[in-house]
Amino acid sequence: MAFGVPHGADEDTPVFVISVAAQLSGLHAQTLRSYDRLGLVSPGRTAGGGRRYSMRDIALLREVQRLSQEDGVNLAGIKRIIELENQVEALRSRLAELTEELAAAYAAAEQAAAAVHASYRKDLVPVREQTALVVWRPGKR
Repeated sequence: MAFGVPHGADEDTPVFVISVAAQLSGLHAQTLRSYDRLGLVSPGRTAGGGRRYSMRDIALLREVQRLSQEDGVNLAGIKRIIELENQVEALRSRLAELTEELAAAYAAAEQAAAAVHASYRKDLVPVREQTALVVWRPGKR
C-alpha cells in the first residue's frame, strides 16, 4: 500500500494513529472520535487505549463522509446502512460456506451410491436375454 503500511499488514491491520487517519480520510480528528463514539467506525485500540485505524477503517470513513455530504444521509441512517451491509456480507459468507458443505455432501453421497452399485455387480448373475409373453388366466373353481 502507498501509505507506509508495515510489511505483512493487510487492509484490516490497525496501523494509523488518529491524526494520520484524519488526514487520509479528509476529516477532522474530532469527527473521527465522534464517529467512534456513535459506533460508525470502530478502530482498533492499543494496550494504552489509543485508536489505530486500518485501511478498511479509512475507506469506511470516506464512505460515511460521502453518504453524509453527497447523499444527505443522517448519521443514524449511515449507521443502519453500515449494519445492513455488514449483515449482507456475513450472510454471503455463510451462504458460501453452506454451498461448499452441500457440494461436499453431494460428492460424498455420489461416492456412497457408487460403492453400493459396485457391490451389487459382484452378486449379479448373468441371465440370457429372452422375451416371452405369459398370459395368466385364473381358472374356474
